[in-house]
Amino acid sequence: MGTRAGIVVTGTEVLTGRVADRNGPWLAEQLRLLGVDVGHVVVVGDRPEDLRAALAFLVGTGVGLVITSGGLGPTADDLTAQVVGDVQGRPSAVDTALEQRIAAVVERLMAGRGWRADPEATAAGVRKQARVPAGATVLEPVGTAPGLVVPPEEGSDGPTVLVLPGPPGELQGMWPAAVAAAPVRAALTGAEELRQETVRLWGTLEAQLAVTLREHEDEIAGLEVTTCLREGELEIVTRFPPSAQSAYDRLEAVLAEEYAGTLFSTGPTLDELVARGFADRGWTVATGESCTGGLLAARLTEQPGSSAWVLGGVTAYANAAKEQLLDVPAGVLAEHGAVSSEVAVALAEGARARFGADIGVGITGVAGPGGGTGGKPVGTVHLCVAGPAGPELRALRLPGSRSAVRERTVTRAMHLLRWTLLGGPPA
Repeated sequence: MGTRAGIVVTGTEVLTGRVADRNGPWLAEQLRLLGVDVGHVVVVGDRPEDLRAALAFLVGTGVGLVITSGGLGPTADDLTAQVVGDVQGRPSAVDTALEQRIAAVVERLMAGRGWRADPEATAAGVRKQARVPAGATVLEPVGTAPGLVVPPEEGSDGPTVLVLPGPPGELQGMWPAAVAAAPVRAALTGAEELRQETVRLWGTLEAQLAVTLREHEDEIAGLEVTTCLREGELEIVTRFPPSAQSAYDRLEAVLAEEYAGTLFSTGPTLDELVARGFADRGWTVATGESCTGGLLAARLTEQPGSSAWVLGGVTAYANAAKEQLLDVPAGVLAEHGAVSSEVAVALAEGARARFGADIGVGITGVAGPGGGTGGKPVGTVHLCVAGPAGPELRALRLPGSRSAVRERTVTRAMHLLRWTLLGGPPA
């Protein structure tokens, strides 16, 4: 697909999962927007030999640009700049002017936070961060660590290496300056638009889709189609150059025709569709949650502008809370039990009345691992969306761990809201 790049994410904390990798996916998407295809994202710990091996691997794939994130701090395990300089055949030395600029940043940071530190140790850390490979372009710090653009060794046709800090805020803040740097622009020469489109199906299996794609493979040549099934939602992401637009149009038409009963989006996420539905209708929502413990309210309020349509929510775990906060009748609890369609309706109607919302959502269930019975095993969940047209109910039996049951419940509640607001394929 034309210009290609590779990414190395450094940090033992990322490698071991203590910190999620936010940089690799973000960089890959930014590069796609520039018309650059990312073949590999490699995660390595804070060991110089592993970083060297990762760089050598990416160089061997023939990419024109390698981006590293992390390992630019003042501590002994922050070795990215040194290793990249060695791999590129460019010895490092302290840039005294850069050292002064970093020292000023560190001084302001420490003064602003009221910190005190050993002056000698601080100076050594600053000096370490000011070491620059010969011929490299310096990207001014967003935090305390500068970025670097390190060209290949003279006479080499290897890739340019863009060295960025690890904290996502610093990396993203430095990105405009990075792509504007002359060596990076040169490495991206020849990049063309790389389009990406997404279709989302609800309730279609990957195996079903695979049959469809095989049947139409001649018509959709030139497309890179990837699929991902998550909690019942099949996401179909297609990437292609402008020359393959007609093939994509054919694919989209095929999907619309063959999966009319499950296709619910040709772009926006489920959460974006729900937000759009509330905004377009001018409706408001309130939640009454038991087994999900407020996860639905949290997911709704993740959307920008949600304060215009989310009025509030109640986590009513105990029966007494259901009665006192959401007016669930004690008789309904006694007769049907807390996990029942009747209580889900009462929670939804109670939340709707308490907050004066157009729509109320009620959720009750057995998330596990204990608490299940023969009649109501772990994974039993009742959902209700109560709106102007009356209550809409769903009774579910969900597999998985406690966290999986809770997350799957919220996803199904979002689909029930989507269906209530926008119609389309069944929730």
